[in-house]
Amino acid sequence: MKQGLRLLGIVGLVASCILAGTLAQSVAKETVWVASWGTSQQIPEPQNALPSDDLRDATVRQIFHLSAGGPAVRVLVSNAFGTEALHFTSVHIARAVSPSSSAIDVASDRPLTFAGVADVTVPAGAEFVSDPLEFAVTPLSDVVVTFYLEVPPSRETGHAGSRATSYYQHGNAVSTANLTDAKHVDHWYQISEIDVQAAAGAGTVVALGDSITDGHGSTTNGNDRWTDVLAQRLQGSPDTRNVGVSNQGIGGNHLLTDGLGPNALARFDRDLLGPAGVRWVIVFEGVNDLGALARDGEVSAAEHAVRVQQVLSAYQQIIARAHAHSLRVYGATITPYVGSTYYHPGPSNESDRQAVNQWIRGAAHFDAVIDFDSVLRDPEHPDRLWPEYDCGDHLHPSPAGYKAMGNAVSLALFAQ
Repeated sequence: MKQGLRLLGIVGLVASCILAGTLAQSVAKETVWVASWGTSQQIPEPQNALPSDDLRDATVRQIFHLSAGGPAVRVLVSNAFGTEALHFTSVHIARAVSPSSSAIDVASDRPLTFAGVADVTVPAGAEFVSDPLEFAVTPLSDVVVTFYLEVPPSRETGHAGSRATSYYQHGNAVSTANLTDAKHVDHWYQISEIDVQAAAGAGTVVALGDSITDGHGSTTNGNDRWTDVLAQRLQGSPDTRNVGVSNQGIGGNHLLTDGLGPNALARFDRDLLGPAGVRWVIVFEGVNDLGALARDGEVSAAEHAVRVQQVLSAYQQIIARAHAHSLRVYGATITPYVGSTYYHPGPSNESDRQAVNQWIRGAAHFDAVIDFDSVLRDPEHPDRLWPEYDCGDHLHPSPAGYKAMGNAVSLALFAQ
């Protein structure tokens, strides 16, 4: 009798353990990580890099505008273009007081850990994600990440087109309320992504693009890029509040060749597949490939035809590789740039743009089309930006133009 009771007890204990494990797995499956903020990494150009001595024994404080919110966060520190390992002595996160100030809400300041310890050494060419931290953030809020370096990176990794102000000063001041003695610069360094914890079914949309996605012509510290407008609209709808936005635009970027940042195909894995929870991709790139062809003088019709075909081939590569990872890929039409003082395009350039846009709009290519061309063009001069939407260089939109772009993206594309 006792042996039978003992056996029943063991069976019950095993059943309880199995049930507990099943419940734990069920709870784990109820949440996912999504990228609430992200930016493409590159080697800063000489004029955008910080002097090495300024990053020795230095605190760097940066402000990031989130899209989706959640009860917990994690931060990716990057040494993607470093040539030697980079040691972060400490990395902290806090709530921002203002998007244009180094002040933090001291009560919210928390240290991040990596595998349970406060410092981390990131190998050359790598990124490290912090341990999850219970740190509730609201949608569309600003957070501050501050890190301390004893030794500067062998080669900096960053993002020049931040349109956000960063602060740096000597000494370890990661928890200081306000860096009143800091220097400041409008670039980001060594931080590539902030993830938030979200309910199952949440996801991230990645915007792969050039300076128009990066936000050239938008307001510094104003967070009014077209991707910011899209994020605000996503958070305003109960059907898409669990969708994050990761802006992977690089000013001057090309589909085909390296220039300002690696070409789009070379950065595909890190910038398109890498963001947490990615489910959708918006491809809005190609104007630099078309414009650069004849920037220094007209070329033959055959060379124009080859360039168009190369751009379309790059699109096909992105679509095929993204579909292989079960992502939905949306193509955005190239916006007008006749009158650009940078590219000074002629009739052949405009014909190339029309040919590329015709292909983008064609069936059986992208999963859907976002027609930014029709949004921004002047109805009376369709090869030019509408003046109200032109920042003044006849290539990049104004804040009003970015707002129109963000408002033109159908939220139905991100239905769960």
